Amino acid sequence: MAQNPRTSETDTTPTTGRNDGLSRRSYVRSVAAAAAAVTSFGAAGTASAQGDYEVIEASGQTITVGDGETWENKLLDLTNGQDVVVVTEGSDWTIRNVGVKGRNTSGTGSSMFGISDAGGSSTIENVYLGDGSDERNGSSSGHGQTAFWANPEHSGHIDMKNVNIQNFADNAVYGSAPGNAGGGTIHIDRCFAANCYVSHFRLATAGSKVTNSSVLVDQEGYAGRGIWAWAPGPIEVENCQISMNGQNTAIDAGANGKGTEVVLRDTDYDEQAGIAEHAGSNVRLEGDSGTDPEAFMPEGTPTSAEEAASGSN
Repeated sequence: MAQNPRTSETDTTPTTGRNDGLSRRSYVRSVAAAAAAVTSFGAAGTASAQGDYEVIEASGQTITVGDGETWENKLLDLTNGQDVVVVTEGSDWTIRNVGVKGRNTSGTGSSMFGISDAGGSSTIENVYLGDGSDERNGSSSGHGQTAFWANPEHSGHIDMKNVNIQNFADNAVYGSAPGNAGGGTIHIDRCFAANCYVSHFRLATAGSKVTNSSVLVDQEGYAGRGIWAWAPGPIEVENCQISMNGQNTAIDAGANGKGTEVVLRDTDYDEQAGIAEHAGSNVRLEGDSGTDPEAFMPEGTPTSAEEAASGSN
């Protein structure tokens, strides 16, 4: 099991406005405000049946997935240059078989999915966001569009399975905010993230983990960290492949002067990108971990918006 030298240098990526104690633009400009502007799915824009899924034409609307609701077999069509925001409320909801077609063009500092579970257990599975965000969406400081952002008040558990996120100008999964507040957990399993900025999978709370998943950075530009672990932790990473091609950091532990612990098990990471341990953090390697990563698309993860929406993968 080969290891490269680790660094404890302070984080040099701008963090202004990124404090996990603050909401992500007050939970997508606050759930309350969103709810006031929300129309239910039937009135949220143009919707049409196509095969085994519904097409929702983006018109700047916000869609709320409520307590106990299953929201599935949707294709969000962003090809007209407009956007959609999806937020969750309550507990025990499910988002399943959702494809996003077209590049996100929202202003910086927002997220496409604002997620939270209030003490129960919710699920996100078979979702495609592989078209990413466009050049109007990003900035060199990384304050661009996030794919999934967890509300700090998230206090339950969220399972993310077979999700494909690529080319977002900010975090693919920004799941660290509950670490300073609600304490909710997130399990990312059989997911793929590529060429996003700031980080690909970002977690903070004990019980949160990334398993059977892959991170790939193979383009210039938005080359974010592979996995970023915030306090309090510990965070588990198991059976993953983190291929950074020498860009940024493969495993980054700790931030804002607070350390954490990461357990890296049966996982390969890019040796040149390496491991960073900040503020007394510790990354512990276990099992068959090494430095020869081979990025892969987890079985069952959708590779197009249509495939995801129909559930045909």
